[in-house]
Amino acid sequence: MARKETSENPGRLKQIALTYKMTRRADRWIGWILAGVGLVTLGVLLAFGFWIGHPVYLGILGFLLAFLAMAIVFGRRAERAAFGQMEGQPGAAAAVLENIGRGWNVTPAVAINRQQDVVHRAVGKAGIVLVGEGNPNRVRSLLASEKKRMARVVSDVPVHDLIVGNDEGQVELKKLRSKMLKLPRVLAGGQVTETNDRLRAMGDLMKNMPIPKGPMPKGMRLPKGQGGR
Repeated sequence: MARKETSENPGRLKQIALTYKMTRRADRWIGWILAGVGLVTLGVLLAFGFWIGHPVYLGILGFLLAFLAMAIVFGRRAERAAFGQMEGQPGAAAAVLENIGRGWNVTPAVAINRQQDVVHRAVGKAGIVLVGEGNPNRVRSLLASEKKRMARVVSDVPVHDLIVGNDEGQVELKKLRSKMLKLPRVLAGGQVTETNDRLRAMGDLMKNMPIPKGPMPKGMRLPKGQGGR
């Protein structure tokens, strides 16, 4: 057990270091910000400790709270930096959906065209959610075609369609997860499984085509005959 813990700790520290380097590339002030958060938190608790006559106890508490505050700030800024690097890349929405959490069955790239506009599908207690990314006009066409295709087997299940982007009526990439989690839950667990099975039985456009996880490489093109709708 001791050997296992010893071998895991370096891996976690390495991961934190890599995350910090990635964040610093997009947020060069991250080091100063974390230091400031830690010092201010510790300073406030320590000053309060001297004021009430318990500097040691409040100093220890301040150190722990400073560490916690730094971790929270670092996590949020690292997430923001990651979204900033992913935003605009084909397949970025799929990477977010794959990490949405339990209760969702995600199928990336159920519809795609030659211009790399793509639609992903997620099935959960909110029903079916189709998430499109790419040119809004072309994506709307893909969404309409996919909804028409699904209607043959799941006409009794609510379908939501979202387009990832920063324009009016679209959903920002960083808000996609929270947007989906706020959708009203209308299906029971058994209905989710049944719906997902029916959709899988219907088959997907990309079933026999290897698609890399996460953002698709820039410049990637589909072979002729497997393009858009």
